[in-house]
Amino acid sequence: MKVISVDDVVRAKRPHRLPVVLTRQEVRSILGCLDGSNWIMTMLLYGAGLRLMECLRLRVKDIDFSTNQIVVRAGKGDKDRHTILPEAAKEPLAKHLDLIRTFANHRCGSGRSTIDCHPAARLAISLPF
Repeated sequence: MKVISVDDVVRAKRPHRLPVVLTRQEVRSILGCLDGSNWIMTMLLYGAGLRLMECLRLRVKDIDFSTNQIVVRAGKGDKDRHTILPEAAKEPLAKHLDLIRTFANHRCGSGRSTIDCHPAARLAISLPF
């Protein structure tokens, strides 16, 4: 029986795979099936090049509407980076943030709420967006 040394073993190479790229029509079709926050998130994933967890971890203060930039904090490799805010997502995102701000003010900011708001939510309402 022949003994083989570990040094003689050749590692298998991973095959190189090209990424799947959607056509513009396919992207339009997908975005056409979505609305509301799902549309906004998908637009940020596609238009700004965000990864899923980067999109889910976005905060209001990470979005700069005046310069059309998004600050991605602790992205891949735990690094911060800047990316663009897609023009098509700008107005729907601003409207969504206004809606959320109004809802939060109604539920937590009036002092007449029947629910308890987390102190961090109360603080977020009082901070300038």
